[in-house]
Amino acid sequence: MNKKTLEEYARCPFHLAMSILEGKWKFAILYILSARGTLRFKELERAIPDISTRMLTKELKFLVQKGVVNRKAYATVPPKVEYSLTEIGKSTAPIIASITNWGEDYLSAVER
Repeated sequence: MNKKTLEEYARCPFHLAMSILEGKWKFAILYILSARGTLRFKELERAIPDISTRMLTKELKFLVQKGVVNRKAYATVPPKVEYSLTEIGKSTAPIIASITNWGEDYLSAVER
């Protein structure tokens, strides 16, 4: 396999996808939003065990910036913010389903 230049590496579809989806929490966020639809921040936070408020905020900002998650803020008191998947975010559904299937297969194999 040839070594890639930095420019080729950055343009590689696999590496691009991994740079957007990598990390412990991004798939959890996508999974919950995919399963439950539009959620407010606290609903999302309660749905993901062990995630800190700071980490959820950071990951959501990143996913919004990359166009995977939509953030809708309402001008109310107290402030109301809702998160949902964009069309490109919804396209991760088959990936999430594949990972879920792999997890089920893995559990079955280890329990034998």
